[in-house]
Parts: sequence; C-alpha cells; structure tokens
Amino acid sequence: QVQLVESGGGLVQAGGSLRLSCAASGRTFSDYTIGWFRQAPGKEREFVAVISMSSGTTYYVDSVKGRFTISRDNAKNTVTLQMNSLKPEDTAVYYCATAKYWVGAQKRLYDYWGQGTQVTVSS
Repeated sequence: QVQLVESGGGLVQAGGSLRLSCAASGRTFSDYTIGWFRQAPGKEREFVAVISMSSGTTYYVDSVKGRFTISRDNAKNTVTLQMNSLKPEDTAVYYCATAKYWVGAQKRLYDYWGQGTQVTVSS
C-alpha cells in the first residue's frame, strides 16, 4: 500500500515563502515519480511540479518557474516543494501524487494521492 502525507501548508502574505513536504511510503519501483498538483476553489486540479526519485529530473508548470523548487531526499523518501515569491493566485490545496514510472505532468497517470495541504496567500 502506497501512502503519501503532505505537510507545510499555511497562510502567508504575498511575496512570502512556504515549504511543503511529501513523505512517501510503500513504493519500491526503480523510477517512480512524485508530483505536486494544486486545486483552487472552482477550478480543476492542475500540475505544478514533478521529480523523478531515481534521476532527479524535474519539470515545472510555466507559472511557477523561477519561484518554486522541487527536490528529493531519497534516504527519507521525501519530496519538498520550496515556494518563494508567493502570489495570491498560488492559493490552493496542494496535493502530492506518485506514479510507478516517469509520467511528467500527466495527471491521469498518477495512481496514489495524498490528502492535500492548504496554502493561502493574502494580498
């Protein structure tokens, strides 16, 4: 059974920073992926960033490039999303998800999801 637990959300002013963590357990495939997605009220869940746990390959949605950084700690099976220069439009519930192989931003190919953590950016 794969489990994902997110942490680190909260309320921050525009221009501030937050650090989200995703702790994964139960996945033993050689090249699994952990991605971050977000869902704002009334909107579809959208891709934010992804990392390959084996190669460290990363990919970001254009709107967060230069502001967000995804990284991994293989020893702890943890992925971190460092979010800087936050904007009100970054407000959403942030979810981490995992897939057996490298799937990039293809949301439908992720097979396990965490419960989400709320990020609120005030103007």
